[in-house]
Amino acid sequence: MNERSLTLEHHDQVAVVTLNRPAFLNALNATLAAELTATAIALASDETVKAVVLTGAGRAFCSGADLSPGALPRIGTTPGQSVRYLLETVFNPMVQAWAGIAKPVVVAQNGIAAGGGVGLALIGDFLLMAESASLVQVFVPKLGLIPDLGVSALLPRAIGAVRAQALALTGAPLSATEALAAGAAHRIYAEADLLPQALTLAMQLSRGPARAQAATKELFGIDPTVLREALARETDLQASLADSDDHAEGMAAFAEKRSPRFC
Repeated sequence: MNERSLTLEHHDQVAVVTLNRPAFLNALNATLAAELTATAIALASDETVKAVVLTGAGRAFCSGADLSPGALPRIGTTPGQSVRYLLETVFNPMVQAWAGIAKPVVVAQNGIAAGGGVGLALIGDFLLMAESASLVQVFVPKLGLIPDLGVSALLPRAIGAVRAQALALTGAPLSATEALAAGAAHRIYAEADLLPQALTLAMQLSRGPARAQAATKELFGIDPTVLREALARETDLQASLADSDDHAEGMAAFAEKRSPRFC
């Protein structure tokens, strides 16, 4: 783990996982995504871990997929083929691995969660947000794409389908205060208090009855069938849109740091 894109610490029976690419706003490159998947799988089976905290280093929680050159592998002869490969083999397994942890997961969102980073923010059982944190979906208005990484299932579950669709279409941010009012966030804290409060909650949960907690997550948590079907739909639609002129313009605008001019 040469670039240390992820760190793992243990506090008694609580594991703290930190996305550690602050210079890139914790954007998901191939290394970080693979480490997140492997870490989730390991924590799920580690009997010494009773609760998990997921957070980010620096001023952002996760800005989504890393779109810089070389950050993600290109497979096939078209953008659509590459996107399908990335979702099916890199990102979707990561989402499913975190959703499959049958222990309490507390997300401490320390800054912006954008694009697929929203999927990570909403994958836990509790979302604690810093006062400056927000959820932003930029796929449609900026890139000519759709939300992925399970956002099409997770965001409506958190704030309702109508509001989720509006955020996806407009790219308008959902502030921490708005997320709390909508029911997506559990608590809001000052930046300095966020991680200590997340640890306090996780410690409390780690002393609870593990089997009953797992059963409660099965009752109230993310339905694995719904998530799996959402990921499959996202993959098909995203692969198709990746070959569109609109997406080509969106990527050109991103590289040139300007607003896209869609047809």
